[in-house]
Order: sequence, then C-alpha cells, then structure tokens
Amino acid sequence: MAREFKRTDRVSAQVQRELAELVRTSFDVRKLGMVTIQAVQVARDFSHAKVFFTFLGGELDQQAVTKTLKQAAPKLRHELAQRIRMRIVPELHFVHDDSIERGSRLSSLIEQAVQSDHHESDDERSD
Repeated sequence: MAREFKRTDRVSAQVQRELAELVRTSFDVRKLGMVTIQAVQVARDFSHAKVFFTFLGGELDQQAVTKTLKQAAPKLRHELAQRIRMRIVPELHFVHDDSIERGSRLSSLIEQAVQSDHHESDDERSD
C-alpha cells in the first residue's frame, strides 16, 4: 500500500506550524504587522526550505518585512532545531507571497467588469 504523504510534505507541514508560532512570539506585531506563514516547501534533501509569508498592518513595508525575516532566519532556524528533532534542519529562505493580493485584485476587476456589463445592459433597455 502506497503512503499517502511524502516525508517532505510532513516535514513542510511541521516546519510551517513551528515557524508560525516562532514568528508570532518573536516579533513585535506593531512594527512588523501580523505575519502569516502561508506555505513551506522543503527540498528533498531537507537542506533548504522556502517559506512563503504574507503580512497585514505594521509600520514596515513589504521589502522591510522580508529583510527583517531574512536577517532573523539563522535565529529562527536555531529555534526550529530546538523544537524539531531532525538530523538536518533546513536553511530558511523567506519569500513574500503575493497571491492573496493578486486574487483580491482579480476579484475587484471581475466585479468592475460585471458592474459595467449591468450598466451597459440597463442603458440598452432604456433606449
């Protein structure tokens, strides 16, 4: 019987849970904002992990938040090693996930298109 999940998927999920907790407790929410770890992709050899995040609010912009997380990556990796028992703890690479913003932008464009269609059809009926 085949396994349902690959080991990299299980490790990715555990790293995501632990990092979410570490980020929540390690940073000032007023400065950084509310950072959410959206996904983690771990390499097959567990040497690297790409961490996708979003943030909401805070005093810093997207580039500053990314820079702050990248600077904190070694410390977060050390803390992660304390929480997860693995022979190799992956090196963390933080990447801002803009899929939520893109989705929101697309939704608003669709709404605008639907509204303009309704206005055009109303105009045609009144003629």
